[in-house]
Amino acid sequence: MRHGFVKVAAATPDIRVADVEYNTENICRAIGEACERKAKIIVFPELCITGYTCGDLFTQDALLEAARRALLHIAEYTEDRDILAFVGMPLAVRGKLYNTAAALNRGKILGFTTKTFLPNYAEFYEMRQFTPGPDQAGYLLFEGEQVPFGPQILFEASGMEDLIVSAEICEDVWSPVPPSIQAAIEGATVIVNCSASDETIGKDTYRRELIAGQSARLIAGYVYANAGEGESTTDVVFGGHNIIAENGAVLKEAARYKNEIIYSEFDLKRIVSERRKNTTFQADPDGTLMRVPFTVEKEDVELTRAFPKTPFVPSDESARAERCEEILTIQAMGLKKRLAHTNSKTAVVGISGGLDSTLALLVAACAFDMLGRDKKDIIAVTMPCFGTTDRTYQNACEMSKKTGATLREVPIAEAVKVHFRDIGQDPEKHDVTYENSQARERTQVLMDIANRTGGMVIGTGDMSELALGWATYNGDHMSMYGVNASVPKTLVRHLVKYAADETKDQELKRVLYDVLDTPVSPELLPPKDGDIAQKTEDLVGPYELHDFFLYYMLRFGYEPAKIFRLAKRAFEGDYDGEVILKWLKTFCRRFFSQQFKRSCLPDGPKVGTVALSPRGDWRMPSDACAAVWMKELDEIEI
Repeated sequence: MRHGFVKVAAATPDIRVADVEYNTENICRAIGEACERKAKIIVFPELCITGYTCGDLFTQDALLEAARRALLHIAEYTEDRDILAFVGMPLAVRGKLYNTAAALNRGKILGFTTKTFLPNYAEFYEMRQFTPGPDQAGYLLFEGEQVPFGPQILFEASGMEDLIVSAEICEDVWSPVPPSIQAAIEGATVIVNCSASDETIGKDTYRRELIAGQSARLIAGYVYANAGEGESTTDVVFGGHNIIAENGAVLKEAARYKNEIIYSEFDLKRIVSERRKNTTFQADPDGTLMRVPFTVEKEDVELTRAFPKTPFVPSDESARAERCEEILTIQAMGLKKRLAHTNSKTAVVGISGGLDSTLALLVAACAFDMLGRDKKDIIAVTMPCFGTTDRTYQNACEMSKKTGATLREVPIAEAVKVHFRDIGQDPEKHDVTYENSQARERTQVLMDIANRTGGMVIGTGDMSELALGWATYNGDHMSMYGVNASVPKTLVRHLVKYAADETKDQELKRVLYDVLDTPVSPELLPPKDGDIAQKTEDLVGPYELHDFFLYYMLRFGYEPAKIFRLAKRAFEGDYDGEVILKWLKTFCRRFFSQQFKRSCLPDGPKVGTVALSPRGDWRMPSDACAAVWMKELDEIEI
């Protein structure tokens, strides 16, 4: 369970209706397989010991007694196995029959969770045989032992305070107020559901969205095990639609109409981190629910769940296009409001032929369309200097014209040389002063043009650059409104590509594609043989790695060793561990040392769940120390 991961399983065994012995054998077989796969929790369908579709056979003593004996056998089977199992069974108690999920661990029956909401509509008629569970959990005498019995029992892992499990049964999660709500409020990080949900047209989509939504609402892991083939088909068919979800995302889903076990891993530290940050999640750790300890061994978990290389960018093409459209709209709406509020006559954009300034220009054009204003009042300023190449210069000029902006060219080389003379800088010394003088001169030009035209300077810098501090303080770091401030570099590329794909102007399309093909560079050093000499990713590392680090550090507060582990898995075959660790150290070092630049950012719209505005998502002292993070990185063994 290193880094908070715990493997879970949802199992649909082969069964025969009312054949308890056959069903028990297959349940035990599934538990054995799950243990071999190192799963610590396994969940079975509703009433699986007997079969859900027994109907009035549930009133037969022979079936109920067989189920009791079967449960004892399954519990005994778990004695030497490191797992917590939830098995559905009918349970007769004081003249009533209850639909329950029995929790088994280390040979013991830990408790019976009762079903709260019994469906008695359409094809369901559970109230014919069963009684709703009690309002609160208590104890019952089962085979000479006092065993917890009732709803919302919390099963707590000894030695692993973040692993708290609670069960509900099928219809419970379909109800207006599922029992799992209170369980989560009182600390349950994992909810399991023993279910028997039949298949009808479109029901699988609703079921999937329901389970994913409940896991999101509760900020929890959710294991849903559904009845499948083997149940009676007299009137309905069950598809074995098992689902494992975490905080709104489906991690694993079974193929329907095929009995199988599915596995995935919950990230308990991620769940707890999300709950800590979410002030509307009103936790009540000292609540009234019954708590029952169980034991599973701590051990490393082999990860099977996927971690995308680009967490800011959807992998599905249609979802990515939808995301790009929404982000461009948010950016443009933010700029539209600011332009209207300040009564700005112009929007001034420094255009370099690179990705960030291209996106800023596209956003400005969209904002002007929203305002119904002539785009000639967008002043696109190209400021060639020592590092400017013909390729980026031509692209900057061409896209400015094609978007309808007014292009202005202000060469700054002579002004920078004068500045070098004034401060005593050797022009042949290509140091940080040589580079930053150009960036600050460009910002001065933009600000003064904005003053002359009654306008506003639109910032072009993106969130990845802000995270790394890859911006000149009071140079490209500064603007009057930063439209890209919460857009990571990996997403900037897709936004520009989306705009290129959507435009009907073939010449603009060609230019945008060439911008996408151009190496990322501030172009502050002289070209070599006409080509860009200064490539950003050679200096600070690949942006796809930095955006990965940024996402998991800020979104979930992961420790460096865990980020390294996930990055090794996500980028396997692209970067080896040594390279990943090198750039992760660079990221952590720069992230801490460069906070002073983020502490005085211009306004800009938030577009995603991760942002660095000092007025909103990220409030960090500029002189915070990175020692804890760097020490952990130094201790990593590759």
